[in-house]
Amino acid sequence: MTAVIECNGLTRQFGAFTAVDHVDLTIEEGDIFGFLGPNGSGKTTLIRMLCGLLRPTAGAAQVLGYDAVRDSENVKRHIGYMSQQFSLYRDLTVMQNIRFYASIYGVPRRDRAERIEEAIDITGIGAYRKRAAGQLSGGWKQRLALACAIVHQPRLLFLDEPTAGIDPVARRDLWNLLFNLSSQGITFFVTTHYMDEAERCSHVGYIYFSKLIVCGTPQELKRMPEIVPEGTVRVEVRCPRLTAAMNRMNGLPYVREATIFADSLHALLDAGSEARLGGDLEGFGFGQPTVSVIPPTLEDVFVTLTREKDAVRHV
Repeated sequence: MTAVIECNGLTRQFGAFTAVDHVDLTIEEGDIFGFLGPNGSGKTTLIRMLCGLLRPTAGAAQVLGYDAVRDSENVKRHIGYMSQQFSLYRDLTVMQNIRFYASIYGVPRRDRAERIEEAIDITGIGAYRKRAAGQLSGGWKQRLALACAIVHQPRLLFLDEPTAGIDPVARRDLWNLLFNLSSQGITFFVTTHYMDEAERCSHVGYIYFSKLIVCGTPQELKRMPEIVPEGTVRVEVRCPRLTAAMNRMNGLPYVREATIFADSLHALLDAGSEARLGGDLEGFGFGQPTVSVIPPTLEDVFVTLTREKDAVRHV
């Protein structure tokens, strides 16, 4: 596979504050790379460096074969960017916005009409050509933003929380568009706070207070030994009155933690205590609970890693 992004010790300081601390990262062609981390952890700063908008304090980055510092103009020319907040011209129509971005990205005049039609076809926004961008719904605004980001046929797209604030149907439709483009060799660097979106990514990285603490496929991250420590087991519990059951479970000596997850409870127990938990909950008046061993989720991964790092920071 061809590496689209390569970071080696990438660092950015603002005075005494280190926003990104010696990040090593490789993203290959066609990947959908999910980039997660709490607000203020360094996600935006790293993206700005990769886009050639901010010089690193130390380290280096290659983006599409170009040095992100020495060849920053080539980097900008060959990438697409879609911001979290809708940033297109609300008073312009869909077509006017796409035409404007085609000119900004330097699409040759002879190719412009064809490229615009391709972007419209890919995003399915053709029915709204004459509508002002400000009159579009949230999901269609995101489609327009994507059309503007791909009109120059970039090989790499940076998407900053692209589905924030849009409805579930529009969110699924947008992800299906990303999958289709990824199958054509386009690489995506996507920031998100949604765990179900992280599950859809081919690879996931988690940055925490400036450090990239883990990176891999979702399955690789779930298999990390610290996520299910030796001598423990993760279980799903189904029973009535979930909130009351969670409170009782968190008071049991063999329950490490318990939380509500959709219509069930997920818990980390001392290994071998699954049957005991079912009996205790039944004794507490929670019907006849079912307790099943389950694999960890990505949410378990990030919560566990965050708590570990927090414990070290506050020592």
